[in-house]
Amino acid sequence: MADPAAAATATAKAAAAAKATTVPTKARRSVEFRGGGFVPQSRRWIGLVVFIVLLLAAEAGTRSGFISNLTLPRPSDVLATFVELFQSGLLWKHLLPSVSRLMVGALLGATVGIGVGILIGLFSLVRAGLVPLVAAIFPIPKIALLPLFVIWFGIDEGSKYALIAFGTFTPTVVATYGAVDNVDRTLIRMGQSFSLSWFSIVRKIVLPGAMPGILSGLRISLAIAIILLVAAEMLGAEYGIGAYILEAGALYDLERLFVGVTILSILGVCVSAALTKVEKHLLRWRV
Repeated sequence: MADPAAAATATAKAAAAAKATTVPTKARRSVEFRGGGFVPQSRRWIGLVVFIVLLLAAEAGTRSGFISNLTLPRPSDVLATFVELFQSGLLWKHLLPSVSRLMVGALLGATVGIGVGILIGLFSLVRAGLVPLVAAIFPIPKIALLPLFVIWFGIDEGSKYALIAFGTFTPTVVATYGAVDNVDRTLIRMGQSFSLSWFSIVRKIVLPGAMPGILSGLRISLAIAIILLVAAEMLGAEYGIGAYILEAGALYDLERLFVGVTILSILGVCVSAALTKVEKHLLRWRV
């Protein structure tokens, strides 16, 4: 039978040893989370400050005579011209047709481009047949095809939609099948090892993995669409931002010309902001 005194002594020694090895509460410290993964932080005000500084520098340069008004108008005069355009109601007469043409043409070109790009990325037969064709038409300046589109679709809205859609189509195709090719093959093999169907692998692995590349390609495609919008509206359009810029350039009215350029810049910012919202919704699975 064990000695009670010896057992009590052993228990006391064990408790003392455990207390000695316990880290004091005051010595503990929290470890910061280090799994951010290089996520960019929002610093929108910096861009606004840079923009305001450039405007103030241009205003000061034109008022002091350092910058000639024949080469760069005063930002204050451009703002006054913009306010006049807004108050006259001509802003909406030019802006709404441009937005409509941009939405229809870009939506058509991007939708077809994403579909074709996914088919090229998934099927070898489609890749063999369409990649050489896309590589052949991609370097062609789309603006040079505007007279051809006018012959095919007429000088009205059809040629403008076709030019914007065609210009959006080719970069979207290239970005899409490149994004599909860059999906991690280990994830695809893992899905196959779990006996997922082909459709499930495409829907749950390939498309989510390719979505960041597809959306990045759309940013470039939509910027090209805005450029082609201006070119299309310079031919046979009564209203539109391109027609407004063409008229201002013919009259050498720099204030109106810069108003048109400013509207295009604002349109580009709005398109980029809308695409950012779409990215946050579709890529919310990323940490």
